[in-house]
Amino acid sequence: MRGYEDLRVWRQSMELAENVYRITESFPKREVFGLTSQLRSAATSIPQNIAEGQGRISTGEWLQFLGHARGSLYEVQTILALAERLRYVSEEERRTTLALTDQIAKNLAGLIEYVRKKTKQRKS
Repeated sequence: MRGYEDLRVWRQSMELAENVYRITESFPKREVFGLTSQLRSAATSIPQNIAEGQGRISTGEWLQFLGHARGSLYEVQTILALAERLRYVSEEERRTTLALTDQIAKNLAGLIEYVRKKTKQRKS
């Protein structure tokens, strides 16, 4: 297995985090400690968990961190939906960002499946 920086899903999640930072720059100042902070935290948590998980000793731990990354991804999607309802982001910004989250979700699912298979092969 290559380093986390070589993983497509890690690179995509870094792109997502960058996009989220750009999008939230236009959020109302009153949201600095609210949705802005929550959305940025959730978005940066995705690549952080992928990296931290790969750095763990056991594959069970890695799977746990990949699960955290997936949970954070769903959190980003939910906060974006709320931000659109509150008119903090346009439908187009949300749609573009959600397209990237969909790709991340697919690649994360593939990585999780790969790690699970790798674990089963070791036990056989």
